[in-house]
Order: sequence, then structure tokens, then C-alpha cells
Amino acid sequence: MEMNQPMVMKEDYQRGKERGEEPKMNGKPVAGCGLADGIRVRTDRMNSDSGQVSSDSPTTSSQNPTVGRVCGGNRGCGGGGTRALMVQQTSLERPRETWSKKMDFLLSVIGYAVDLGNVWRFPYICYQNGGGAFLIPYLLMAVFGGVPLFYMELALGQFHRNGCISVWRHVCPIFKGIGFAICVIALYIAFYYNTIMAWALYYLLSSFRPTLPWITCSNSWNTPTCTHYTSTDLNLSWANNSTSPSEEFFIRHVLQVHRSPGLHHLGAVSWQLALCLLFIFTVVYFSIWKGVRTSGKVVWVTATFPYLVLLVLLIRGATLPGAWRGVLFYLKPDWKKLLSTTVWIDAAVQIFFSLGPGFGVLLALSSYNPFHNNCYKDALVTSSVNCLTSFLSGFVIFSVLGYMAEMRKEGVDTVAKNAGPSLLFITYAEAIGNMPASTFFAIIFFLMIIMLGLDSTFAGLEAVITAVLDEYPQVLVMRREWFVLGLVCVCYLGALSTLAYGGAYVVKLFEEYATGPAVITVVLLEVIAVSWFYGMPRFCSNVQVMLGFSPGRFWRVCWVAICPSFLLFIIGSFLAFPPEVKLFDYLYPPWTTVIGYCIGVSSLICVPSYMVYYLISTPGTFRQRLLKSITPEPGCQRVHTEAIVANTV
Repeated sequence: MEMNQPMVMKEDYQRGKERGEEPKMNGKPVAGCGLADGIRVRTDRMNSDSGQVSSDSPTTSSQNPTVGRVCGGNRGCGGGGTRALMVQQTSLERPRETWSKKMDFLLSVIGYAVDLGNVWRFPYICYQNGGGAFLIPYLLMAVFGGVPLFYMELALGQFHRNGCISVWRHVCPIFKGIGFAICVIALYIAFYYNTIMAWALYYLLSSFRPTLPWITCSNSWNTPTCTHYTSTDLNLSWANNSTSPSEEFFIRHVLQVHRSPGLHHLGAVSWQLALCLLFIFTVVYFSIWKGVRTSGKVVWVTATFPYLVLLVLLIRGATLPGAWRGVLFYLKPDWKKLLSTTVWIDAAVQIFFSLGPGFGVLLALSSYNPFHNNCYKDALVTSSVNCLTSFLSGFVIFSVLGYMAEMRKEGVDTVAKNAGPSLLFITYAEAIGNMPASTFFAIIFFLMIIMLGLDSTFAGLEAVITAVLDEYPQVLVMRREWFVLGLVCVCYLGALSTLAYGGAYVVKLFEEYATGPAVITVVLLEVIAVSWFYGMPRFCSNVQVMLGFSPGRFWRVCWVAICPSFLLFIIGSFLAFPPEVKLFDYLYPPWTTVIGYCIGVSSLICVPSYMVYYLISTPGTFRQRLLKSITPEPGCQRVHTEAIVANTV
């Protein structure tokens, strides 16, 4: 169906294009797909006497131009030499949503990349692997592995303007199973990641009282070994079998792990945690149900508030007695550690999961950008902010751990034995409880934990939503709110097993097996498909069309060779050194390892399954099917336009 189209001038269109503006019609953006829009610009030089065309130079526009119609006749609308742009719009499909502001996108990416792992994992990994010496392998892995992958995904999503499923039609169709695998992994993450926020919400609600419940041993859940030791209690001493009140609050009251013998019998669901998780998912739903224009406003709070809290906690921690001991322990370099393969493996794993390529999030978020947005600059800025935040978090954590060591008259390494969530919910919570104005610091700290988690959840679910809506637009685009509601309900029901008395064991199982090796394998396949099948010359030309410059040799070498080697190195480390999974005093039995690998394979199986399906369902000989499977399909058909630039007399 053709539409009425006003006249526009080429000069106006070109000026808007140079400014990176989305073309508009009647004040609204016109849907665009990059080069996939099929826009053809033809320059017709009309001779006033003969009326013949003297030249025809087809070009391709990277965005849909302003939809227009030339005033009637071959002589144009004005005097001689007027150049007008005529565009025929032949589709009424809804234009793709874009970010309201550039800052909405940047905060969303930063909020996604800066998550709970920056606060609890990086400081622990850093001191465990040589302190300041660990920064060398960490930065090398970031420069040659993490940042190139980060940049590649932003550019890929911005150019093709599709989620992690549909984008493969325009890259390498046979690898479309990668998108389905990413969606399955994202669901697994939603099953356990939000449970950690439910724990933080429980702590937050428990903080609104004069005396925090995790700093006393007079509660119903405490045991005889509970010892509330502070530097002012000279009659008490900390023994090896002593348990802190914060440890018993977390393990025996919040998680109630003691009521479950293990994964073979999880026990009943904690109704308190179930309500907390319901509240978390309610907030998530009303933040993302309308799209990036809604979530882009929410992240102005959820992505910036944690930095304010980190600054407050850093200042407070620096004024505590013994803080210098923790900072020295954190940064003191142990150069001998660099000779250990484990240190380099940990650095590679940390930077990979910190920046987060392969989860479909960067593809989804960047697909809502204007076509000429400088994603190269965005990649450098956001990845730098992420790494600096991890480094800053180390000072926040270890200044308090030094205070704990001073208070207990122990070494910092003894106090810092807890890793993962226990570092926050046991060690740091106890330190906060012994500070002046403990209630205030507890409230802002657990609010920070919740907001760090919410940002990542927004982005993770948006990756799934964008992928499915782009794949099935006719069915779901007009029903986004209902689809998001169904997705959130599925995630909540899937998380119920993590709310049982033995739910912490399930969280650890998902964390170790459902995401780690699976998502790294997915990214390896992704970079191979883009670099080797789609082709580096084609990908770099795409970037040049968007940004005006082509990626340099460094980026090309990283994408073709270094990044695949980087990912193979991580996968090989998982296979060569399988982790011994243990939580508290529970050592996971061998049969749980089998279950864990089954969970991981359940997502990866999507890749070969789709390859087989594609080859079987495609008509033609096997050679024709194989050739078609690795040939990018024509650009998206949501808009078909033809632009004619006419030089009339």
C-alpha cells in the first residue's frame, strides 16, 4: 500500500544523516534496518532538450530517508537544477523503537555490565591471585579479549537492528540456533540471579529496626557457638569453631539451609523469600513492559545510585581502624603468582563475565540505537567504566575486611575466606552492623545490591524479549505487555526451586554449570560465524558505513584469531580443571555434576539441532542447501523503499 509522501530535499536529508538523526515522517521516526532496508538512490541527470538520463549511480543508504514525494512532472517543483529526493514507502509496519536519549543507552549498558559480580567476585579473585599483580593479566585479557567482543556485539546489533535470533538471518543463517541457545541461558540466569536480590530485599526489610538482627546471638535461630565479638568485648575471644551472628542469620534464618540435607531433598519453599521474589519480579515487569523507553528512564536511578553508595561506603571504610591492612592486602603484588596458569584463567573468566558478551544483551540494547551512533566510542567508554568500577569495589570491600581483621585480631586472609554472596551477606553485613549508624549503612548497602541486580535483570530479559519479538513480529509486537507478563511468570515459577530450604544449593548448581561453559561456547561460535563465515571484510565495511571509518588492524586480528583463542583457552580450562562444587559444609555428590552438565548441554543443543533442521527443511540439492545456509539473506523487509535523486531543469 502506497502512502502520501511530502517533498523533501536531498540536502536536508544529508544534513540530518550527518548529525546521526533518525529520518522522520510526520514527526515520527521511519523504521530502518541499516543497509537491509533496500533503499536505492539513483541520480538522474535530465537533459532539458532530450530528456535522456546521462548517468546512473546506484548507492545504498544506511538509514531510511525521510519519506517524500516529488511534485508532479519531470521538470521538478522549482527552478532548474533543483535536486529532490523521492521515496516510496510500501509498508505500514511499526517503526523500530529507539532510545529517548543517548544516555539512556549508555546507562543501560553500564548497568548491565556492572553487576553483583563486580562487587563480590573481582575483589576476591584479585587478592587470591596476587593482589596488584593480578591487574596485569586482567588488563591484557580485557584489551585482547573482552573489549573486542564487546565492540563486535554492539556493532552487530546496531547495524542489523535485530535481536539475537533474527540477526543470524543476515549474518549466517545456519547459526541461528545460537540465538535460541542464548534465550535458554538467559532463562536459566533469571531462575537464580533474581533470588539473590530476594535475599537482599529480606535483609533490607530486616534493617528497619534500631538493632540489626544479624549482630546479636539472642535470637531463636542462633546456636551455642554463636559469638558476637567486637574490639570492645575484651572478655571474649574468637575461636576456630565460633560462628558469627551474621553467618547464622544468613544460613539459618534467611536461607534455612540446615533444614535441607542436600539437593536430593530441598524441602519446602520459604514463603518470606517467595514474597520478596514476587516483589522483585513485579518491579522488573513494570520497568520493561513498555520497552526501552521505559527501562531507559528507570536505569537513571538503578545505574547511578550504586555509584553514590560505593562512594559513601568507600569514605566510611577508609575512616575505620585497620582499613589500611585490608587495602594493603588487596593491592600488595605477588609476582610469583603470574607464573601460575590459574591466575590467567581467572583473569580471562572474570573479564568475560564482567563485560558480558554472548548473553544477547548487547545485541538487543544496541539494536535500538540510531544507525550512525558511534558504538566504537560506546564500547571503549562502557567497558572502561566497568573495569574501573570493579577496581573501586575492591577498596570498598577490603577496607571493611581490614576493619574486621583489626576487630577480631586476625589476619585479613582469615576474615576474607568467604567468597561469592557470603562475602556480602555475612562478612560485609557483620562489618556494617558494628559501625556507628549501622541501620543507615545497612539500608543503603542492600538497596545498592538490589539495584545492581535489577539492571542486569532488565537487560537480560530485554535480550529475550527483543529476540522473540523480532523473530515473530506479526504475532507478538502488538502484544508485548502480555508476552512480558508471561515471560516474568515463567521466570518466577522457574525460580521457586531456589526459594526452598535447599535453594542455595540450586543457585550454586545453576551458577557453576548453566551459564559458565555454555555461554563461552556460544560466544566462540558467534565470533567464528561473524569473522569466518560472514567475513571480516564485509563486517568491517558495515562498521564503516555506520561510523565513517573501518576498524583498524588490531580489531581485525583480535576478531579473527585472538578472541577465538581467548575463548578456547577458557573452555579448555573448564575441561582441564573442573571445579569442585562446595557450598558451606555441603560437598556436591558426583550425580549432581551429571545434572549440571545436562543443564549446560540443554542450551547448547539448540545450535546443532537448528543446523540439522535448516538443512532438512531447505529445498534444493545438498550443495545448494549448504551454500544457502552460509549465505546471508537479503536485508529485512519491514520497509521497502526506492529513492530517486533527480536533477531537473
